[in-house]
Amino acid sequence: MNQKWQKHGFIRLLRNWSGLLGLFLVTVYVTVAIFAETLALFPPNEQHPTDRLQPPGPVYRLGADEFGRDLLSRLIFGARNSLKVALTSVAAATLAGVTIGLLAAYIGGLSDNVIMRVIDLLFAFPAILLALFIAAVLGPGERNTIIAIAVVYLPIFARVGRAAALDVKDREFVDAARSLGAGHLRLIGRHILPNATAPIIVQVTLALSWAILTEASLSFLGLGVIPPAPSWGSMLSESRVLMELAPWTVIMPGLAIMFAILGFNLLGDGLRDVLDPKLQ
Repeated sequence: MNQKWQKHGFIRLLRNWSGLLGLFLVTVYVTVAIFAETLALFPPNEQHPTDRLQPPGPVYRLGADEFGRDLLSRLIFGARNSLKVALTSVAAATLAGVTIGLLAAYIGGLSDNVIMRVIDLLFAFPAILLALFIAAVLGPGERNTIIAIAVVYLPIFARVGRAAALDVKDREFVDAARSLGAGHLRLIGRHILPNATAPIIVQVTLALSWAILTEASLSFLGLGVIPPAPSWGSMLSESRVLMELAPWTVIMPGLAIMFAILGFNLLGDGLRDVLDPKLQ
């Protein structure tokens, strides 16, 4: 990434209203996830049978669920589980997808065509349906959810990495490094990849929002994090029959999912505006 971005990029991001709002929401989300033990008022699975479906009040700030568990504490620990799944799955998809895309673009020719046609096969399936299929085959659980999401978003990063590498690999500074005897790994690692990171960074930010939504969807259907571990999707699933009796048990997890996704989407839009030289 160039020196201009390193010096002025963060300031430009703070001047971008969508990026600033997204950064604020993401910061709150990550802070809550990291300091869950400190912020939670009760253990997430602690039951108080006499306080079942208590409305929001001084004891249960956001109310209690059908088992008398503090809804706020479960939302806080659900943020940690959601962030863990999203970060791990997107990191795996980024590492594998960008590597595949860079190699395909660098090698070119028949190998590039074969690799990208395999990637196109994965694109033929809607993301949520492919995630559901993988999760159903592997079974519910945090690890299998991470695998399912990583496989679903790997093709996206392969496409982004390939497109960015194709834009860079034939530029003059790459030809100059090649003429000076730079090897393949040095050309990719020192010259092509650093100059192809802008779209990858934006894609990572957007993929995190999709990963949060996908994890919630899988948990809602019983294929994600296994209860009683708190998950925003499973909390929605468990509470949908209580919408009229205790609406807060549905509204609060829904708002948590909405604000987390909104934060990463706004941050991604802000980063795109800052990193794209055409928009400067």
